[in-house]
Amino acid sequence: MIQLLNFYRNVIVNFLKLSTVFSPQQYRILIMSTHKKKATITDVARKVGMTTITVSRALNTPEKVKQETLKKILAAAHELHYVPNAIARNLKSQESRIIGLVTASIDNPFYAHTFKAINRIAKSHNYSLMLFDTDGSEELEQKAIETLMGYQASGIILSAVSDADDYTPAYLHKLELTQIPVVQIDRKISCSSFPGVYLDNFNSGYKAMKSLLSKGFQNILVLAGPKESCITIDRINGIQKALEDCTLPISLTIKYGDYQKEKSKNAMLECIKSGQRPEAIFGLNILITIGAMEALQEAKLGIDQAHIMSIDDIPYSNAFGRPIPCVHHDTYELGASAVSMLLELIKNPAKKIDDGAIIGVLSDS
Repeated sequence: MIQLLNFYRNVIVNFLKLSTVFSPQQYRILIMSTHKKKATITDVARKVGMTTITVSRALNTPEKVKQETLKKILAAAHELHYVPNAIARNLKSQESRIIGLVTASIDNPFYAHTFKAINRIAKSHNYSLMLFDTDGSEELEQKAIETLMGYQASGIILSAVSDADDYTPAYLHKLELTQIPVVQIDRKISCSSFPGVYLDNFNSGYKAMKSLLSKGFQNILVLAGPKESCITIDRINGIQKALEDCTLPISLTIKYGDYQKEKSKNAMLECIKSGQRPEAIFGLNILITIGAMEALQEAKLGIDQAHIMSIDDIPYSNAFGRPIPCVHHDTYELGASAVSMLLELIKNPAKKIDDGAIIGVLSDS
């Protein structure tokens, strides 16, 4: 499976090349204004009754300013159509034709068709794609957004490093000020106003657990993502709903980790060493499920020792001797919907767009 994951990484990296990433300090906020007379930082400071130093700090390092102060400054900047950056003035008559794609996990096979859809549709509309792999790092996500603001990207598709309710990235206020269209994908920053396309995670958890219960399994191990993740919470809530509808006594064990395979592999190995033998193992994403399967192989048990269920298809699962039942999501449609939504926002920035949802389909062969 390691070779398989490396293959996916190489395919994706080769077909989407990342341009040179500059330091965030090389850029400031890019706000385009249609007003003939440009407001200055002094105008903003005067309007809010604060010093230019305070205003500059709020616009460039909002995390260092009190929320009440920040809101006043941002409101004044919007009202005055403040343009703080020489790059914005130099590029005001040009269009970058760049769409930024910021993802937390380029090596996750789940995203392969998503990236392909985004790239194809972007190219068909004469846009170039700039890909950033943040590798789950908030700092790298910050740098990626700063870089795209510096390039004055036409739009951004963002899969954030976290979808926990308390995740509030420092760049968020600056990104909203630039008025660059943004569409979220898969993971939602709950405090942002950006639209997005997401999976119906409650539905996926419910369908998968219903399938396991219909087969009579009563001792079930669920390997989940981060406990605070909204994706995990929704999938677990779907699982719990399926259990409410079941009349059989069920032993359910939930082990939380992350969305990579190492923690799920270790959790599975711990279960094996402790003598636990669940009848069914339910991995809440591709890499989690692969981690569990690798643990079974490492323990020389084989995947026929337990019924395995996954959310999303396991690539080349026939290499394990049999296909793995799963809730399948159309990840190409996920990418196509996201980039189509973004193109609509680029064309009409004021348009109000509702979130999109991808519904999973049970594949229980």
